Amino acid sequence: MKTIPPSEIRSKLTELINDCLIVPDRSVTAALDNISASGEPERTAAELIVANNRTAEAQRLYCCQDTGQALFFVKLGDEVYCPDLIGTINAAVRDAYKTARKSVADPLTRINTGDNSPAIIETEPTRGDTLEITFLAKGAGSENMSRLYMLTPADGETGIINSVIDAVERGGRNACPPLVIGVGIGGVTETACSLSKRALLRPVGQNNARADVAALEKTLLEKINGLGIGVAALGGELTALAVNIETAPTHIGMLPVAVNLQCHSLRHGTVKF
Repeated sequence: MKTIPPSEIRSKLTELINDCLIVPDRSVTAALDNISASGEPERTAAELIVANNRTAEAQRLYCCQDTGQALFFVKLGDEVYCPDLIGTINAAVRDAYKTARKSVADPLTRINTGDNSPAIIETEPTRGDTLEITFLAKGAGSENMSRLYMLTPADGETGIINSVIDAVERGGRNACPPLVIGVGIGGVTETACSLSKRALLRPVGQNNARADVAALEKTLLEKINGLGIGVAALGGELTALAVNIETAPTHIGMLPVAVNLQCHSLRHGTVKF
């Protein structure tokens, strides 16, 4: 049995969170840097986003004023012992957010917790002696625009496409485009929602390994960029940088589809022990 000291996890996670809040996904910046925007306002907006990201990295500033809610996806090997892992992750959140905006509050009283904890933690048991923790900072602007659709199997691929397009048409302008769109299909309600967030972790430009899913991603990206919303909702051909889909087996009587809209300030990273 491999034991990982809480102090080691806390230290590395704190460093990871701080780095992610400053430097957004490099594949997003690279994609924006290489776009051929359709019009001057859209092109100028894309250039400003890239300049913002590079200034944030160079001067060690937060790339977005909304430093988000802390989400973690944990893969815990069955040969690993981590004393008080949940407490350790939350301690790292408190450490990392000391100088960042605290965005977590009670849903009814709206009283702020004061330290951005507790984190949202999903744990997946795996085989082996490794621990892998992925952090995702989720801001409210884009998260508020995300949606869950409970379709029937008869709705099929057409229903999936229509649902994703509906979500973008309803909320895409308010989610700080250009977007990375995570789509979770299958499982039950919480499965689909979790998959839609996990889909955001895949680099821009990397399609799903399944050919049929990859084809659906490409179809959706083309349709979404045909909506004319554009960078910063100024109008144009770049509403989304990527549509990433993850799937899971589901009940024969269900077809849950979760659509998670993510702004261009996509912040995530992984540490392994």
